Amino acid sequence: MKAAFRLDKRRKKEKRSIFWGEPIVDPFLLDDLEKVSEPVDHTFVPDSFQIEALELIKEHDVLVCAPTGSGKTWIATQAIHMYFQQGKKIWYASPLKALSNSIYNQFIQEFGPYKCGIITGDRKENPEAPVIVGTTEILRNQLYDVMHQGTSLEADLIIMDEAHYMNDPERGVVWEETLIYTPARVRLLLLSATISNAEEIAGWLKEIRGTEVKIVKSEKRPVPLRLISILPNGTLVPFDTDKGLNPKIKKIAGLGYGKINYGSIIAYLRELNLLPAIFFLKSRKDCDDALFSCPPSKINPEIKGRLKQELNRFLRYYPHLKDHKHLSILVNCRVASHHAGHLPYWKLLVEHMMNKGLLEAIFSTSTVAAGVNFPARTVVLVQSDRFNGHEFVDLTATEFHQMTGRAGRRGKDNIGFVLIFLGAHQNPYLIHKLSHSPPEPVMSQIYINFSMVLNLLLSHEPDDIKELLEHSFARYQERLLYGKISNWLWKSFKRHLRFLKQTGFVDKENRLTSDGIWASKLRIDHPLLIAEAIRKGAMNRLSPEELAGSIAPFVWDRTQDISFGIDEIPDMKRFRKIFRKILKSIKQIKELKRKRGFDNPSLVFPVGVAIYLWAKGFDWDVILRMIPMDEGDMASLVMRTVDHLRQITNLKDTHPELASSAKEAIDLIMREPFYVGGKNS
Repeated sequence: MKAAFRLDKRRKKEKRSIFWGEPIVDPFLLDDLEKVSEPVDHTFVPDSFQIEALELIKEHDVLVCAPTGSGKTWIATQAIHMYFQQGKKIWYASPLKALSNSIYNQFIQEFGPYKCGIITGDRKENPEAPVIVGTTEILRNQLYDVMHQGTSLEADLIIMDEAHYMNDPERGVVWEETLIYTPARVRLLLLSATISNAEEIAGWLKEIRGTEVKIVKSEKRPVPLRLISILPNGTLVPFDTDKGLNPKIKKIAGLGYGKINYGSIIAYLRELNLLPAIFFLKSRKDCDDALFSCPPSKINPEIKGRLKQELNRFLRYYPHLKDHKHLSILVNCRVASHHAGHLPYWKLLVEHMMNKGLLEAIFSTSTVAAGVNFPARTVVLVQSDRFNGHEFVDLTATEFHQMTGRAGRRGKDNIGFVLIFLGAHQNPYLIHKLSHSPPEPVMSQIYINFSMVLNLLLSHEPDDIKELLEHSFARYQERLLYGKISNWLWKSFKRHLRFLKQTGFVDKENRLTSDGIWASKLRIDHPLLIAEAIRKGAMNRLSPEELAGSIAPFVWDRTQDISFGIDEIPDMKRFRKIFRKILKSIKQIKELKRKRGFDNPSLVFPVGVAIYLWAKGFDWDVILRMIPMDEGDMASLVMRTVDHLRQITNLKDTHPELASSAKEAIDLIMREPFYVGGKNS
């Protein structure tokens, strides 16, 4: 990065507006802009890397590394057809529930409804089908079960989509566990975005599975990509040249435009036929605020008719969206915001409309880049940093490639564009560096947690677990990087084991006690706290509504402060008493965890009140008026509470009354507007 360039993210913005007239195009871009149109020939012809992957999966485990949008899902569907013909079963694991739902709907169309099933935290349909779609956590849990029961996983092929999620700090451990526990007889097909250490991952898998892993790489994007920028005078220029960053951009780097008018940018791109576009913005608020700078779109009658037809069809399934605050903007301006603060079915509508080509622009946080499938002709980056929940940090090469990978639609575009908007929070030197850098290598994210220890002790002696942990990617990478192996993973396991012995979940012979056996079924973030409340009787004889409200504080992991007045809410005296009883029951084990250096969640009472009221039948809008929470966060809170309640239903043999209450609680809170019984649009 140029030493002379210093990006002050909080500098005073220059008071300049961006209302450009007719676009002025740099001559170097004329050839690229002439390519802007849909391909004449829509015949699908598989690329050589796709054909190679299908040949190799017949005899080997396969790791496919290819750019976003290059057709990795096509490889998966053809492999499934191949295995179907042999009468074999397939497990398709994805990182997100939304992505699992999308893949499931796609597979129903491809293979028929009777051959497909889905298992996620909130859906379980046709679980005996020959192809199962689900989240990686569900697959990992099934592997726990078969290890305990001494049976075999009912799958001959496991397809792991978005396999680079192994690099995720919070959830990568689940991917690594799944790969460690999967029997060598089960074929693996790993689908990943481009990663820089594919050979290292393949070497690790070969070592722990004893089978050769073939790597299939494709560096070529199916649709070529061009980085562009707009100068303050409205001239469209290449972002870089053969010699590096465009000198015209160097002259104005860091000056900024002041407040961004997104309507003007969309109008500019419309003139050049560069829509639809995805704008990646830094916050949910920025995404929602951007909508109001977009004027009504001039819609031709054909598109207007299609939009109205698709919208009416969608609203028949999800009528609660008729009152959504952004619906009129979507219809009249053909733009929408898409982020975690929105209801799941609103996001589904936005994705549906974008994929149908009926929207001109989406304003989204970077979450869209990591799994939701709706590419566009143009991606717009307005800053070179992102907020990580605590502070602003520079984009990584992986994040940059994930976002820009959404530009250019296979079969719909001859060329894709990334508009680097030269605003006050844009560092063009960093962007130029990232555009020429490979994604960061995947690093092991494995760590020991209590749920893992309890479940491994169900089926293994500690010495066997030590050997199992030696199969971790972390141990493999330590040996390659440092030439020696650390025992930190085993030491962490023993530390957790000592705590479980001290608290009565494991006996002196390293066997699970009766409490430890049923606690192992609570495959959640903080199983010991909920298990302690259960065995101390703090959750006895709770109504389904009270149980739902009591579980909710254990799932809340946001940093925002939640508080509201509850004086006028009925039954609050009893519910507060229940909450205090639960806190008292777990006080000792929380204190012991703290002394031993283990984390404890902050149990927030108002969060429990929100779910309690929802279970009691209070209106969604009424609750959101009481609580300073985005509706998407409220929906996420409900879904995570449901996940935890489902774990409690697994205790039907030891705690039948509690399990029954948990099942009733799920039925009470799984309702509109965020859940509509798994209907497909």
